[in-house]
Amino acid sequence: MLAGSPHVLGSRVPVRRLWAWHRGGASVETLLKRYPNLGPARVLDALAFAYDNQDLIEADIAREQLLFKKKGGPAVGARPLAQLNLPFDEDEE
Repeated sequence: MLAGSPHVLGSRVPVRRLWAWHRGGASVETLLKRYPNLGPARVLDALAFAYDNQDLIEADIAREQLLFKKKGGPAVGARPLAQLNLPFDEDEE
């Protein structure tokens, strides 16, 4: 977990980010172009995790959107890579 968010092992890429792109129509090939350091196995593992845990990932996306609202960041529906540096564990302390 990356501050409570599922992430790709050995990286700081949250699964929600890959899931949001994929859910929006991005192919695995596109994800690999955007995140070449992950490699196909880790991208596919992350997507498999997201498919198996959709409620968890959707809740993580909703939490991110709530933090965006608090911080004045991107609106719902913004491109997933238009991110702010969000301290996910800020409210959990």
